Amino acid sequence: MTLRAVDERRADLRRQVPEWVPRTLDQRLDECADRWPDRPLAITDEVTLTYRDVAEQSRRIAAHLIAMGVRPGDRVGMLMANHPEFLPFKFAIARTGAIAIPFNFLYRTEELGYVLEQSGCSVLLTMSGYGDVGAGGIDYLAQLDELAPGWESAPSLGSLKQVIVLPTDGRSRPGATEYAQLLEPVDSVDSLPHRPGDPGDMLYTSGSTGSPKGVLVTHDAVLRVAYASALTRGYDDGRRILFSLPCYHMFGYIEGILSAMVVGGAVILQTGFSAEGYFDGIERHRADDILCVPTMAVAMVESPRREDFDLSSLSAILCGSAPAPIWLWERVEELFGVSEIVTGYGMTECGGAMTLTRPEDPLILTSETAGRPKLAGPAGVPGTDEICVYATIDPLSGARLPDGETGELVSYGPATMLEYWGKPAETAEALSDDRVLRSGDLGRVRADGYLEVTGRSKELYKSGGELVMPKEVEDVVGRMEAVSQVFAIGLQDDRWGEIGALVIVKAPGGEVTESEVVDHCREHLARFKVPKRVLFVEDEQLPKTPTGKIQKFRLSGMFSRD
Repeated sequence: MTLRAVDERRADLRRQVPEWVPRTLDQRLDECADRWPDRPLAITDEVTLTYRDVAEQSRRIAAHLIAMGVRPGDRVGMLMANHPEFLPFKFAIARTGAIAIPFNFLYRTEELGYVLEQSGCSVLLTMSGYGDVGAGGIDYLAQLDELAPGWESAPSLGSLKQVIVLPTDGRSRPGATEYAQLLEPVDSVDSLPHRPGDPGDMLYTSGSTGSPKGVLVTHDAVLRVAYASALTRGYDDGRRILFSLPCYHMFGYIEGILSAMVVGGAVILQTGFSAEGYFDGIERHRADDILCVPTMAVAMVESPRREDFDLSSLSAILCGSAPAPIWLWERVEELFGVSEIVTGYGMTECGGAMTLTRPEDPLILTSETAGRPKLAGPAGVPGTDEICVYATIDPLSGARLPDGETGELVSYGPATMLEYWGKPAETAEALSDDRVLRSGDLGRVRADGYLEVTGRSKELYKSGGELVMPKEVEDVVGRMEAVSQVFAIGLQDDRWGEIGALVIVKAPGGEVTESEVVDHCREHLARFKVPKRVLFVEDEQLPKTPTGKIQKFRLSGMFSRD
């Protein structure tokens, strides 16, 4: 089928949404199920769930959750990779008026314990395991045994009252509630009262204090961003989006699930990435669109098997989370025949990706800029056609800078977070009284409206598309007896976009190797936080100010001389 011009597709979407009517997530699902009951919403190689399936299952699950005592405002957690069960459970939480917390399922035990307690999570849905538990995978049942002994019947961790297990690797636990039990028929229970402006999601992100922060966003906010994504990229009816990027992240959640629902489309879910897995999914399920990060795009370009698959259905790619060179986009266009290649920029606190390059843009903009605010029509900032407005301020004084000047990027719009859960000081630091959000990123807004992101005013860096707080890594490695000083930094990398690296000064008489440091990190940190490079130096080699403070911004130069 010939793809219609992007302007025609956008015009259709504008006609369908002449005004913005705020809705809750479950209201939106029910509208879709009424309109497209038999269309697929979630597709995997084993299972297909239609809109009707997801709506009906979510009602049953919600009834069971309410019977467990879940009430509006409660926090319900999900340790869930991209399994189809993610969708009905997620919308079931919305029906109860509770707040869904899709946790990062790569958390190690101590990290998981922190977020469970800090969030006040009362009910948790967890996979039994992820990957090969006997060969480096994650055993969530064992984690819970350590954190909350007796969790099968009476968890003993903070506010946690109930654990539900999805036996993803075939393992279960006697006495534990299983996901399948939530699909059993129950007496009809009406959804509990909740509104579009109520918080519907809490997504954790690393913070400047070194501990994860729970970002509260409303039902209405994420639906506005989803519509803006569809409008900006010009979705056609029934778009199918394939991705392995996790749904605990705004990328998979909004750019995947919620945006596909705007046009009665489907998501093709994969629980892990391989280039061949993407190719097979595109061919098998006739995907129109894929979500990826630059490292994934590189793997697909370099795969010797790409010509073994029929990729003719693919017409669009959204590649975000890190900058990438122009050659990558040119190779993607050449090899896969895809011309609608876009990238974007944003953060969880502002509602996910707030900017995108346009499908019709020249590829150079995809490499040199982070796009411009998404088109949003009536879902955007009043008086504009965009989902948000960006400007720059002086990072120290906070004073507004003239248009076009480089400074700290700030934004405001209807998708901005409500707060950081339980962290009023951090909320006040990031979000002004008039709801202008500080990003911590340095950049500028060009005269054409496109953003150039030039660096970070804070020390956060990205690894595998995920934000990493250096202090978290430094604290873990600093506990090693052979380590005297440790500094975690982000390094630009041609292949990975950005990687984590460590500069270490050994303790007097201490002996430790790079592999020992990496193994220690793997044991105590989520995979994306594990550094890819380690450099050992003497204290005298560290760049310092006259007062002895380490100049971390100069540490990257030490690696370039390595």
